[in-house]
Amino acid sequence: MQLEVRGINTYYGLSHILFDVSLEVDQGEVVVLLGRNGAGKTTTMRSIMGLSAPKQGTVTFKGQDITGLPPYKTARLGIGFVPEDRRIFPDLSVKANLDVGRRGTSGRWTYERIYKYFPRLEELNNRRGGFLSGGEQQMLTIARTLMGNPELVLLDEPSEGLAPIIVKVLGDFIDVMKQEGLTVLLSEQNVKFALKHSDRAYIVDNGHIKYHGTIEELAKDEDIKKKYLAV
Repeated sequence: MQLEVRGINTYYGLSHILFDVSLEVDQGEVVVLLGRNGAGKTTTMRSIMGLSAPKQGTVTFKGQDITGLPPYKTARLGIGFVPEDRRIFPDLSVKANLDVGRRGTSGRWTYERIYKYFPRLEELNNRRGGFLSGGEQQMLTIARTLMGNPELVLLDEPSEGLAPIIVKVLGDFIDVMKQEGLTVLLSEQNVKFALKHSDRAYIVDNGHIKYHGTIEELAKDEDIKKKYLAV
């Protein structure tokens, strides 16, 4: 198992946000964390990455306990994080943003490969990040993360607020990452998008894991979808 989260409890100040959350992601899988806004999806991502260290429980990556490691150390071990708010560098060009994410001089993700899958970024190579559209910024954030050549990518709400045509581009690229052997943990509110591009699903509600199953099982379970996902 590449990623194992066991019984984590995470707080923001005195507020208890995650309650004994456990999940696992195997090498090469795309696993989605579904739930309504505020359910705890982003906090789960931040807990894994070390941005909001859990007070109890463990996070293990490739057999190594990484619980509470600083994010830069987690990234060096091979985990890439694409945050919900994108956080590109607005005053830097697309190329310079990619340079910031680059780690080492070798690896499968190069400028050429990034531009192959995101040709729009090549067209905008010299444009500053602050002048990109929301969809272009999302592409850039994912591309910058991949320049670090991670083995596991955490994608937090990648489709939120984007036009359908951009959502399709991102979905196709999630499929590409899987074909490349990357492992992806995705958090989403867009159930249709998530079901199309994932292998397994967890549902989080009020900081608790309420459901786990394959995409096929979830697709057939109308009661669960209605209760937790308002579908």
